[in-house]
Amino acid sequence: MSTTETDGRRSAAAVRRRAREREIIAATRALFDERGVRDAQIEDIAKAVGINRAIVYRHFTGKEELFALTLVGYLEELRAELAAAADSSTDPPERLAALVGAFVEYGVAHPAFVDCAQTLMRRTGPDLLDEISESALFRLGRGISSCLALLTQVLEDGVEAGAFTAEDPVLLANTLYASGLGALQLARVGILVKEAAPGIPTVGSISPEQVRDYLVASALALAAR
Repeated sequence: MSTTETDGRRSAAAVRRRAREREIIAATRALFDERGVRDAQIEDIAKAVGINRAIVYRHFTGKEELFALTLVGYLEELRAELAAAADSSTDPPERLAALVGAFVEYGVAHPAFVDCAQTLMRRTGPDLLDEISESALFRLGRGISSCLALLTQVLEDGVEAGAFTAEDPVLLANTLYASGLGALQLARVGILVKEAAPGIPTVGSISPEQVRDYLVASALALAAR
């Protein structure tokens, strides 16, 4: 067999491998959207693709890597929504409000995105390095940073224009992202815990719109602090 034929077979095998990986990620995403992250099992993902679970582990180092690469797809969609929001105005406060609003709307519409992001955020850096390949971590980092870059740019533009006084826009952008994921759980559950009287707990209700308004107000206040 010639070198050209060998290279051609290797190239074809690589193409098939990438296609199978995309199938598995697409099946994972479909199960996430249908059942949620907790109820998506490797066996179900493999069945949806028409393979056995052992083949899934030939393509991915484990469940965490598969979840990470599925999250990348959500982040790509989120970035498109954030980019549109960032271009909606030239006024930094209005742009920041639009960005935060777009983040909340996407999270409310895609609860599995929130679950997936939070699942991975609970892992320590060393754990992720042990469980996820460098290439997958790079893709995940690129997906997160591309979203944060839009938020950071708006904050930096606001500082330059004198509308914001944030000393560290990068840190603030990361903080807003992490706290926003937590607040989106409130939007999903729709319940607030409070005291009806000292020592007597009760619950109240909260809507996604209230969560959005609170996060927008908080972001504007922190940026101007």
